[in-house]
Amino acid sequence: MTRGRAIGLLASGMLVTLSAVALARLSFGLILPAMQAAFGLSYGQAGRLGTATALGYLALVMVAGGLASRRGGRLSILIGLACLVVGFFGLAAARDYALLLVLMTLLGVGTAFSYTPLISLIGTWFAERRGLAIGLLNSGVGSGLFLAGAVVPALTTADTPDGWRLAWAVFGAVALVATICVVFFLPDPPAVAGDSGSALSKSAAAQSRRGLRREVFTHPYVVIVGVVYAVVGLTYIVQAIFMFSYALAAGVDPVLAGRLAAAMGLIGIVAGPVWGTISDRLGRAVSLALAMTMAGIATALPVIWPTVAGFSGHYVLLGASVTGMFTSVLAAATETVSARAAPLAVSFVTMFFAAGQLVGPVAAGALIGEGDRFRLTFGLSAGFIFAAGALALVLLHTRVRAVAATTGGSAMQSR
Repeated sequence: MTRGRAIGLLASGMLVTLSAVALARLSFGLILPAMQAAFGLSYGQAGRLGTATALGYLALVMVAGGLASRRGGRLSILIGLACLVVGFFGLAAARDYALLLVLMTLLGVGTAFSYTPLISLIGTWFAERRGLAIGLLNSGVGSGLFLAGAVVPALTTADTPDGWRLAWAVFGAVALVATICVVFFLPDPPAVAGDSGSALSKSAAAQSRRGLRREVFTHPYVVIVGVVYAVVGLTYIVQAIFMFSYALAAGVDPVLAGRLAAAMGLIGIVAGPVWGTISDRLGRAVSLALAMTMAGIATALPVIWPTVAGFSGHYVLLGASVTGMFTSVLAAATETVSARAAPLAVSFVTMFFAAGQLVGPVAAGALIGEGDRFRLTFGLSAGFIFAAGALALVLLHTRVRAVAATTGGSAMQSR
């Protein structure tokens, strides 16, 4: 592969990640306070908007993986980006709550069709440096959060009642640019010749759809990755939706809070490839456990110190760790199955992630309620993150050692 082609692939992928994850999923919390004021929404209603996105994601993430396995990831990505463009521009014009629910659901559908097939597509193009490539892709999350953190507070605090609508329109324009880049610079990888190698020998039935499903759904390593990813989904979406509101309720200036969110995104841009390298060298389990420990500390800081310093520490540490969680999980999901099964594996673990995101906003919205119980909500969130980090380290590392021992034993016998 030429250097120019590699740059085109990764840059286009970063734009897709920026649009599908950072803007469609994680920037909602920055726009939420202005939307709450415009529509008179309670925290419960706001949480249901986040749940609508997760529901669209959960309902079709497996469909997206199946489509990518059969027809190629590029088609699926383009379908997803089309949904995002319609959803963003629709939110910029929406006038009632019911339509907001529909459009937020459409954003979830768009993310399902664009992000999960992208991971397996890029992972196949860069099979030898899978962790680094996925880490670079997830730098798009940091870029998007930096963009949103810089632009959204400036628009929503400007002397206009519809600044939040303009923010959604900006997101739509970015997704449109991403679509154009995918058309020109993101082809499907060449077919893997017979999907040869050890992955095929482990599952000869992988040539059929039933064989692919069996290979993924019954793989203990993939299932454990999914459980950990569910906790990541539950806790991170709660932070993405409600942490900005918590900062405002604690007396942090809105513009300063936006700058902190932008700083988190800026750190994430650098952290993505760093975590990819760590994942390639130390293994997915170790890098995932490290990233989740940092994220747990980040979530606990504003619970202990609901001050500017506490929120600053939160955004800095989370910016340094969030791409590590995504990169390590997704690299782990794809490296233990055949290349043909990779899109399905990513979709399968992402289904766990989406289930966590489905539960998180509703539960957090109800828990925060009218009493603004932010500290309790994020204290519980930190506890879940620490527990999942321990699971990642103990169970995943144990699984890796067991596979290595089995492989080594087989090699000795063959000698």
